[in-house]
Amino acid sequence: MGVPAGVVLLVACAPWYAPYYSTVLVWELRKLFAWLALPLLASGLIALAGTGRWLLRRARGREGGGSGEAAGVLGCLGVLVGLALAVWWLVYGAYLQDRGYMEATRVVTEPVPALAPRAPYLVGKAQAAPHLGDVTGEISDITYLPDSDRFSTLVERSGWLSGYEVGLVQEVPLGGTGRAQQRCSFDVDVADARVSGWFGHNLGRKISEQKRWVRFEAGDAYVTCSGDTPVVVVPLKRQTGFLVVTERPAGVALYDGRTGKVTITTETDAVPGPSYPLSLAARQREAVAAVGGFTDWWFERSGWDASEDGANEGNDSEFTLRYGDASGRSVYVTPLTPQGEASSVVAVATVPARHEGGGLAPLTVHRLDPTWSSPKAIIALIKAEYRDVCCYNDDRVFEVVPTGGTTWTATIGSEQDIRYRVEGRGQVAGREATCLKAADGTLIKCAFAAPGSPEEQELKRREEQAKGKPRAEPPDLGDLTAYTPGQLAELNRRISEEVNRRLKG
Repeated sequence: MGVPAGVVLLVACAPWYAPYYSTVLVWELRKLFAWLALPLLASGLIALAGTGRWLLRRARGREGGGSGEAAGVLGCLGVLVGLALAVWWLVYGAYLQDRGYMEATRVVTEPVPALAPRAPYLVGKAQAAPHLGDVTGEISDITYLPDSDRFSTLVERSGWLSGYEVGLVQEVPLGGTGRAQQRCSFDVDVADARVSGWFGHNLGRKISEQKRWVRFEAGDAYVTCSGDTPVVVVPLKRQTGFLVVTERPAGVALYDGRTGKVTITTETDAVPGPSYPLSLAARQREAVAAVGGFTDWWFERSGWDASEDGANEGNDSEFTLRYGDASGRSVYVTPLTPQGEASSVVAVATVPARHEGGGLAPLTVHRLDPTWSSPKAIIALIKAEYRDVCCYNDDRVFEVVPTGGTTWTATIGSEQDIRYRVEGRGQVAGREATCLKAADGTLIKCAFAAPGSPEEQELKRREEQAKGKPRAEPPDLGDLTAYTPGQLAELNRRISEEVNRRLKG
């Protein structure tokens, strides 16, 4: 009896001596139990009824082969009913789980609030490596920080039993020449833990020691620099529910890169970046498939999918953007297409990137009217209408993201230099404005400026200004034979630059 009792005691005390492993075990078992509880309960009740009947017959002295056979039949029936319920519950339970994530979802016809454009995710990722200098580690994460309009990069130190090496926060502007950056180094002797690290170097283990029964996704973590101190921000999640288990936010964990200290907090206002788990926002967005009834959900006749036509390679959902006003708020934005083969963007989903409390953040689905074409069709339109600037050498069209109302913005350039952006709205075949602008937002030209639009007014103003300005006679360069070779070369360079500038304009 001592061995089983010791095993039970060992398991019962696991939360005290192994908080990390017990958290993982309880987390996974709770999800498994949610899928098997109902079938096991039904089969158990049938088996219990059969056992009770057999015991009753035996007590009356009438047990025999017939009673044993009846108990066996009931046992088999219980197994069959359990299997049938398991299959049914696997399907219907998934629908109920989606409905659980939809409790904070609303569908509106209001336009998307104005959103500020940013540099594409792939550009921020490509520009991180050249700025790391002599760092020998490997990049593990790239995250956009909307509060400061910068990209953060978390670099792992080489080796199994090691943590992070440095954090890099860099400015990647759409326009201008600013390239501000900040590197903050970890104390590798003290702060030697990282996400998915080995043994005592596992950051999840340190978080479980501070707060049990919470977990996180590796892709939700990011780094910020508080002066010279790197701080790893880890948005946390908890489980809720019994038969239908869903996840909810549970604050954030802050890992100090100098002292190795972990702090758990639900006061997320001071966190210099997103505090709501991006993976939870993505799960809420996926759950909109259950906006209709069960049969509509089963036959995929309701809800929306993220636009995945290959145009926004590497980042096609949950774009982290700032609102266009001065509120400083940020949001996860995803263009949505109907389920099926349709590729037109008919709605835009938004989830706040900051959220306090233990409930789900509100997810709003903005129905678009008119809808706009798929990102892939928009890229083809840009290449056709602005072939003089797109796309040569390494230039390409990057992300096509919603920027408010029914408008979209696409960026053009290379991974090291964003040169232009195209703004438009509506279907590509419609008579709506699509205008080419410099990376800093200066209007260059429009393929078609809608009557009364700001683009049309700006072009008219330029045209009137050009008409009212008297033409200046070209300067007399004099006798060119009197110029030195250096002066002629400089004159030729200036003429070439001016010709190129006018051809591009």
